[in-house]
Amino acid sequence: MDQHIEAQGDDRQLNVEPYWLPFTANRHFKADPSPRILVSAKGAYYRTAEGHELFDSLSGLWCCPIGHGHPRIVEALTRQAQTLDYCTAFQMSNPVTLRLAERVADMAPDGLDHVFFANSGSESVDTALKIALGYHRLRGEAGRFRMIGREKGYHGVGFGGMSVGGMVANRKMFATAMIPGVDHLRHTHDYAEMAFSKGQPEWGGHLADDLERLVALHDAATIAAVIVEPVQGSAGVIVPPRGYLQRLREICTKHGILLIFDEVITGFGRMGAPFAAQRFDVIPDMITFAKGITNGIVPMGGVIVRKDIYETFMQGPAGAVELFHGYTYSGHPLAAAVAHATLDVMEEEDLFGRVRELEGVLESAVHDLRSETGLRDIRNIGLTAAIDLEPRSEPGARARAIFERGLREGILLRFTGDTIAMGPPFISTPDEIRRMVEMLRGLIRAER
Repeated sequence: MDQHIEAQGDDRQLNVEPYWLPFTANRHFKADPSPRILVSAKGAYYRTAEGHELFDSLSGLWCCPIGHGHPRIVEALTRQAQTLDYCTAFQMSNPVTLRLAERVADMAPDGLDHVFFANSGSESVDTALKIALGYHRLRGEAGRFRMIGREKGYHGVGFGGMSVGGMVANRKMFATAMIPGVDHLRHTHDYAEMAFSKGQPEWGGHLADDLERLVALHDAATIAAVIVEPVQGSAGVIVPPRGYLQRLREICTKHGILLIFDEVITGFGRMGAPFAAQRFDVIPDMITFAKGITNGIVPMGGVIVRKDIYETFMQGPAGAVELFHGYTYSGHPLAAAVAHATLDVMEEEDLFGRVRELEGVLESAVHDLRSETGLRDIRNIGLTAAIDLEPRSEPGARARAIFERGLREGILLRFTGDTIAMGPPFISTPDEIRRMVEMLRGLIRAER
């Protein structure tokens, strides 16, 4: 066995210094890394180098909905590696990827029937933005170059996704490299009107009319696309008000603007349907996806587009490349094989139906925390929930303390600022959901 793999369970042999961790306080991590070294995972649980078992309260990073180490996925990955481990995506393809494109298109909302594969949510978003620009240009509307995102939105870390995203910390260091012509809708989270809502807030649908303000400011003829997360995940499960997404669709249709749903988190079952577009009964022009399609095992992402968008690019000589865009690993056969295995498990075990059943369990459990002191808000939709904590003098310090105490007490949490988000695996039992929330209750009380 490779000595580097063999030694993975012994953190004393690990030199953490060379590794620059993403989205991490590196100095804080390296001061005491032992509790944060994960060495194995099975089902809904991780195991640390110190031997602690942790409940995976966020399905990895929203990406492991059927848990870890599933034998169907291990088998599919092994078999594909032995059959066709890599296939160039340029001028060539392979059966497993072609079948996956058809399968994803069949799962998508009516009218969205062509799939372009990428390798991550960030790449998927930048791909969608490029497609939007190319689509309008080929239709003789090259003046449509503006992209509209939303405050608090997260669309990955590519320059396009960063620009349309609305996360201040992700933007400020790289502000000089933002793509031009980007504006943002106001965010939809209002504590005064929405705090402690169960499911979709009743108030706030009118906030979609902020798009009309931007149309009046810039002129619709300059706007190519609007991109939003149906549910804002990285901002802390910000749930769309009733009627909000429908109104965005109406305004985009009225002004000839493409509507892109970023479903990197919500796609493939998190809302109890293949896509949030179906849960909320709103059909966008494009959907970006990643994460859950491969259960997080092999990176994969993509964009699903309307047929007429695809056909707009199919012009010029038949032998000409229609879209000068793609990745070395687009539609990678290992990723495609794992995606098929993941979707097989979801279908055979009716995991979308299970999400719908567990949604009520999570909602009841998490809103039962309302009586705890120091909470600003509780939100939930599908198999997701979030809690906003009253901050200490240093923003984020209370949530970080809860996170670190959780590592010692058996739960891996996700925190951003003073928000704790939850998105447990679809395979979780009702008792595990309730126990997860009760563990969080104890941690909140301990870190008042």
